[in-house]
Amino acid sequence: MRGGPCYVVTEACINCQYMDCVEVCPVDCFYEDDNMLVIHPDECIDCGVCEPECPPEAIVPDTDPQAETWLELNRDYSDNKWPNITRKGEPPADAEEHRDEADKYNKYFFDKPGSAGGSD
Repeated sequence: MRGGPCYVVTEACINCQYMDCVEVCPVDCFYEDDNMLVIHPDECIDCGVCEPECPPEAIVPDTDPQAETWLELNRDYSDNKWPNITRKGEPPADAEEHRDEADKYNKYFFDKPGSAGGSD
């Protein structure tokens, strides 16, 4: 368990899941459900290559104020609940419609493990 600085996926990922971040991650620390990705904070090496690859800007460093709300969710769901994803899959067909939508967590979040094509 690393426990050092890391990046966190926030609400902006819900129903977007572009997965460009997955392609550049050198340590494969992304996990997915059917409508969101998370980063395992103890596997993340804080390299930052994923952050600029995220079209909806859903990835933030753990020092960002909004990360506090999402850090434990990322840890919880990446720790033996959701499958690891190592390849980019297809984003939802309506991803652009949801990209700037507010309150996506309350509207759409559920904890069903992912089944997208990017999983191993």
